[in-house]
Amino acid sequence: MLSSTSTLVVHNPLLRRTDPRAGRTCARPGRAGFFNVRSASSSLTEKPPATIEDRDGDLGAELRGSAKFPAIRAAKRVVMVRHGQSTWNAEGRIQGSSNFAVLTKKGEAQAETSRQMLIDDSFDVCFTSPLARSKRTAEIIWGAREEDMITDSDLREIDLYSFQGLLKHEGKAKFGVAFRQWQVDAANFCIDGHYPVRELWQRARDCWTKILAHESRSVLVVAHNAVNQALVATAIGLGTEYFRILLQSNCGVSVLDFTPGAEGGSPFICLNRLNQTPGSPVAAGSSGGRKASKRIILICHGATDSGAEVTFPSHGNEPLNMLGVIQSQKIAELLLDLKVSSIISSPRSASKETAMAISKVQEAADCLGADCVPHYVEMKQMQELECESILQQSKKDAAPVPILQPGWLNQHEDEVLTALWDQSGRAWRTLLDEQSDESELEKVVVAVGHPVAHIALMGHCLGLTKEWMGSFHLDTGSISVIDFPDGPAGRGVIRCINYTAHLGRWSIPITRPTLDDEDF
Repeated sequence: MLSSTSTLVVHNPLLRRTDPRAGRTCARPGRAGFFNVRSASSSLTEKPPATIEDRDGDLGAELRGSAKFPAIRAAKRVVMVRHGQSTWNAEGRIQGSSNFAVLTKKGEAQAETSRQMLIDDSFDVCFTSPLARSKRTAEIIWGAREEDMITDSDLREIDLYSFQGLLKHEGKAKFGVAFRQWQVDAANFCIDGHYPVRELWQRARDCWTKILAHESRSVLVVAHNAVNQALVATAIGLGTEYFRILLQSNCGVSVLDFTPGAEGGSPFICLNRLNQTPGSPVAAGSSGGRKASKRIILICHGATDSGAEVTFPSHGNEPLNMLGVIQSQKIAELLLDLKVSSIISSPRSASKETAMAISKVQEAADCLGADCVPHYVEMKQMQELECESILQQSKKDAAPVPILQPGWLNQHEDEVLTALWDQSGRAWRTLLDEQSDESELEKVVVAVGHPVAHIALMGHCLGLTKEWMGSFHLDTGSISVIDFPDGPAGRGVIRCINYTAHLGRWSIPITRPTLDDEDF
């Protein structure tokens, strides 16, 4: 069930653009006008084929990492879980699609935590990988539910052929150049005559065809790290170059929403949540297999009195309400073990108050022991994180509607969306500049602002275009974490999106009913 807490509703958007083939307006989720979506501030796509048009042909779909999905009659929510820690995870072996590993005791405990996360949610069906580590995780999470469990071989982990079973140092010693390519250019990695990541993306698209064709509205998928990455990426239209960019931790939960498309076309798709983990998303650990010393944490400010949905015209420069104050304290507690270097916030009251709560806890934390050495946190305000004034540019006399819901974009849509995107691009470059300071080997920068601003920031991090803004959802009080294993000049790895477990009883449920029956 939905929580009564305050939520920014930005899911299932209908961003619209002009179809040049028919001179009409068409609705498409998360699709750029051209495949060349490299941002000026991103080095993610090395050689984008700029001449490939965004057309509905198979070639264009393959390059984008997406294809036409089957039409759906009703809204569908898909909850994906990676299996718990396996024996080969613990040993550091390359598992691939081998079936020798089983869950460790820690892995079983992680699966139990995921079961508790989802215990109040009803699912119509569970799709699971046939591999033992995934099937056991699914059995623990599924518990006493009587609904069907469907085993699908396409949900097995990536096929890594001769790599499978090797310790990582053995793979490096035995395969040399090929192993290096697997680490730094996985999309073009070839072994035994196969391109594993390309094959995986095709398998993921096949999985979506089967999942969406199933007569169900709430689906649980329990599988693996790489295949879950591919499922998320292909759903929102990202290609193989995004492998290892959308992190999937052991028993991490990701959520995708599918809404029926216009005139029976492909559904609209929104990533509601990425990698809600059993443990803390800010705890020390690797990102994409590499340790990251640079990190940007995007904090959505706490709730205000605008109500359960943030709408426009804006209600003004509102302070946090009581729920927002609680959320800001919970955020500060989650970041307690981090040494935050700087906090940059929007000049709006709700963002400033959330930032101040984080700062106070950070500076007080080092005085809890015998040796009191106050931790100084640099506080800044950035006008580019303030997006409410841009949102107000849209038709001021229109009836208030949820931001990024159907109807919020009107005749000013392109102007408003462009202004949001351009401003967020400047904000993103400033955040990267903050990380470029070599005086700190490890640096954590926190940005506090409006959820819509942070959605745009993630788009810039991924090297996307403004049309992708409708592919993501954020709640008030949520946390999204971006790591930089190769420093701020390298690719950002998304550790989590829309993490809310830190809010405890005030958190947004991981799942909820998609839409009321009367909406169909």
